[in-house]
Amino acid sequence: MKTRHLVLLLAASLCCMNLYARHASTSVVDAESAVGGLSDNNWENLSRKLRQLPVADYFTTARCEGDWLIDASKFKAGVWAGRDGKSIVISNGLVSRIFRLTPNLATVDIVNQMTGESMMRAVSGEGELTINGKRWYLGGLDGQVERGYFREEWLDDMTAREDSFIVEDFAIEQEIPTLKWARSRWALNKTLPTGRVLVFTLRGVGEVKDLKVKLYYDIYDHLPLIRKRMEIFNYGDKSVNLDSFKLEYLAFAEPESPVEESDASKFLLPNIHIESDFHVGPAFTERESEHVEHWVTDEAYTSQTSYRLRTPCILDVSMAVGPDVEITTDSPFKSYMVYEMPLDSYDRERVGLFKRRMQYTVAPWTTENPIFMHLTSANPEVVRRAVDQCVECGYEMVIISFGAKLNAEDISEENIARFRELVEYANSKGIELGCYSLLASRWISDEVDVINPKTGKRGDMTFGSSPCLCSEWGHEYLAKIKTFIERTGMTCLEHDGSYSGDVCASTSHAYHKGLNDSRWRQFEKITELYNWMCEKGVYLNVPDYYFLNGSTKVGIGYREVNWSLPRERQIIHTRQINYRCTWERLPSSLWSFVPLVQYHGGGAAATLEPLSEHLYEYRTLMFQNYGAGVQACYRGPRLYDTDETRQVVVDVIAWYKKYREILNSDIIHLRQPDARDWDGIMHVNPRLEQKALAMFYNPTDKDMVRTINVPLYYTGLSKVARIREQEGKSRTYKLNRDYSVTLQVTIPAGGYTWYVVE
Repeated sequence: MKTRHLVLLLAASLCCMNLYARHASTSVVDAESAVGGLSDNNWENLSRKLRQLPVADYFTTARCEGDWLIDASKFKAGVWAGRDGKSIVISNGLVSRIFRLTPNLATVDIVNQMTGESMMRAVSGEGELTINGKRWYLGGLDGQVERGYFREEWLDDMTAREDSFIVEDFAIEQEIPTLKWARSRWALNKTLPTGRVLVFTLRGVGEVKDLKVKLYYDIYDHLPLIRKRMEIFNYGDKSVNLDSFKLEYLAFAEPESPVEESDASKFLLPNIHIESDFHVGPAFTERESEHVEHWVTDEAYTSQTSYRLRTPCILDVSMAVGPDVEITTDSPFKSYMVYEMPLDSYDRERVGLFKRRMQYTVAPWTTENPIFMHLTSANPEVVRRAVDQCVECGYEMVIISFGAKLNAEDISEENIARFRELVEYANSKGIELGCYSLLASRWISDEVDVINPKTGKRGDMTFGSSPCLCSEWGHEYLAKIKTFIERTGMTCLEHDGSYSGDVCASTSHAYHKGLNDSRWRQFEKITELYNWMCEKGVYLNVPDYYFLNGSTKVGIGYREVNWSLPRERQIIHTRQINYRCTWERLPSSLWSFVPLVQYHGGGAAATLEPLSEHLYEYRTLMFQNYGAGVQACYRGPRLYDTDETRQVVVDVIAWYKKYREILNSDIIHLRQPDARDWDGIMHVNPRLEQKALAMFYNPTDKDMVRTINVPLYYTGLSKVARIREQEGKSRTYKLNRDYSVTLQVTIPAGGYTWYVVE
């Protein structure tokens, strides 16, 4: 077994490892080998530090054993020295990244240890900076003779790239930084991520000799994830301008080799998930809001099979515009962050589980999932009644929503006092109170709004027109929202139309210079507010993908007019979006909708009021939303109108709270709702006593009996499972060879049933 691991070690392309034999006679590389990049003194320092690290073994690059999605406890991050004395490795047993240190810093490989795959085809630098109009490289080596693959013996003949920052030091930190999070309410995951941080310090040369760059590589425990970020420091007496930068520029091996294809969107990309925290909407999903992830061509890769050299095989992580910021001694620059997670499959469910586990780990605040009501009135009597009903029914939060005539921009003493009194009343009953504010899609004035660079006027932007956050108005708006939240004591903000990513060509706004810095500066403004709210425990509903910056919930994905459909159509429609929109996001991080009163039209046929006259629809909508772990906005003036209605709400909420942990866990998609036959989902969590909870629905008007193979692989069970229907008696089932069990399920007409797996 040990021999097998060592063979895998070599096969996994730890490029620098095989050089060990040639240098084993000395622990310090001769000074001559460090010329052209590192100075002798810097290399001596790096070499001394390398000798203090454990030497890389099979754990750092060999193919891992076991499935981390079932049990990730053994996969912990560490930092090792390469056996050649010239390299350094970060690994957690699932993914490793190997760096060469001499003659300059470069990435030699990224190894997907779940598959044993070496993902890099060429040695790559650590990014680029454009400063005062000139491009500089962050490390990097020249001289690779073939860019389709790499041989480790080429390394000693490679040279430091011209116009590059030179590595001079590295350090290891024991804690991965994350947002400050109050953890003030129920959450499925209340732990913060752990791991190790490898920090490289690079110094500029020539015109940028007074600059130093720190590159941070955070490698997480328990999942195949590495995060990269950067800081730039100016130790000179003159400011410099950072026009643009590339945080990554990595030469990945392509997964296929088309010849004539010229449309890059049709190429199969390397099997790695790339995500940054530079998400600017409008978008409910990560893919829609990603602005810095680009797969580009490598025309120096002349041996590729693409006739036109159009293979997208370079990962370029960079902004399209800016940041265009000044760096001085007193104002260093801190970049956004990029997350890199190799995948081990193209299976949609498994890829989705990877992404959901990443969200669960790096943004645990999204596992908070308070049970809330969407109140349509700010009238004190209506608010108090809603609070009282929430107490009776088991709800936890009231959000005074849009159209309720609450103005969070009004920070007058009178307005603050009015809502502080309501907050105190709600808190005295154990209920949180929150509010709504609209930011984007507003027309303020010619002086305030985003200026379209094509026309020189406002309008024709993402929402037609929106205020620029770097105008005086935008600066004051954000301050007012913060003041209102602080002084009223509200603990939820529904922030509609957050910063949408618009650039602004104004040169008269107080907090940005012009077009090229406008996106970066507005992003700084909005994320500063969201970071603060996460720290203070303010629950943050934002219809844009700001999870990595502190928001807690986003829309599940819908057209608002669909909530004007007749009630019976909304039932199927709700299950469809619950099914289709939970592949890549945690159910706790999504909101849906239930129009107790008219929303965008549809009249009486679309709404649930009077509630007592539509108990079937009310109960069904609640059950299938809570059963999916998805909070819906129950939008209206009350939760119940009769004792019978109250009991329906009480029963559903009591059921949800009893199974809250498993209902907020990952979803396995069983059968999509099509209104023709049964549909269903199943929650799984191998870390709980209740390993799964499966929901089955019957959309027809006749009872049905179905034989269903239920996949239990992701429960962690391997031989037998105890399964009960609802609160009935458990039966023991032997798992099939594919980790499934076969159930005969009876589902009532127009109804549902559910099973618990233990």
